[in-house]
Amino acid sequence: MVESEAGAAPGAAVPALSVRGLVKQFGAVRALDGIAFDVRAGECFGLLGPNGAGKSTTLKLSLGLARADQGEIRLLDLPVPERAREARQRVGVVPQADALDPDFTVAENLIVFGSYFGLPAPAVRGRLDELLDFAGLQGKRSAKPAELSGGMRRRLTLARALVNDPEVLFLDEPTTGLDPQARHLIWERLRRLMARGKTIVLTTHFMEEAERLCDRLAIVDRGRIIATGSPQALIASQIEAQVVEVSGDGATDWARARGDALAARTELVGETAFLYCSQGDAPAARLAAEAGLRVLRRPANLEDVFLKLTGRELRD
Repeated sequence: MVESEAGAAPGAAVPALSVRGLVKQFGAVRALDGIAFDVRAGECFGLLGPNGAGKSTTLKLSLGLARADQGEIRLLDLPVPERAREARQRVGVVPQADALDPDFTVAENLIVFGSYFGLPAPAVRGRLDELLDFAGLQGKRSAKPAELSGGMRRRLTLARALVNDPEVLFLDEPTTGLDPQARHLIWERLRRLMARGKTIVLTTHFMEEAERLCDRLAIVDRGRIIATGSPQALIASQIEAQVVEVSGDGATDWARARGDALAARTELVGETAFLYCSQGDAPAARLAAEAGLRVLRRPANLEDVFLKLTGRELRD
């Protein structure tokens, strides 16, 4: 593990979310196997992992929507699940599915959702302009969800999660299924929240999203945390500096013959060879091009770290 997750030192700020020794069993499957981490107030903390790694289960337990078999959770310094309802009054949640009420307009969805927190309708109406402006839905106040694009519905779900002005925002794969324009717009809105000091807990399959937004993250695999740190620290410590992707007829044969001499590590995936190079000039790129192969040379990124630590096999 890159960064220790020991308990807070005396005098340190109380974490927004503290998870210790979390275990959750579903029949013969141990979905969580002793997970422990802290989320600092005001940071964006990411949970990354393959399908079935335990990310969504961790969120559900942290919100008191399910009970752990073992372990301790404190959300905003309140024990969960014992005081989960009280803690949830101070958080916002963007689930994987939007779950908007199809019979209500955009404005009505926000007003009704506010009532779940005990907020009177006039108070929510007083914030409608602010929330709709944040979501970029000023002209859609009277529209119903079926009239909105997927990106608009996702932004409405984000605005709905902010109706109680939460201290902590839980986002479960917030941009899945969105086109690049909608994804970038949501990233910009999340940066606004971070600038206002909101704490964000994020699960995502998009490594670029995690790299752009997260101050720190944990990579989870088979119910355990296998690495923790900032995206930059994980890239620097876990992976070689340069990646040369070589493809085309004979690419894998070329890599088998030359890869060990040119790269610190070589992976063959289908008809593509990935050469992980420590040298800044990555001579593998020049030599592969001279051999008539297609070459892409790039800096290593968080996706390379993720694949190295969790493997390339599909998870169902």
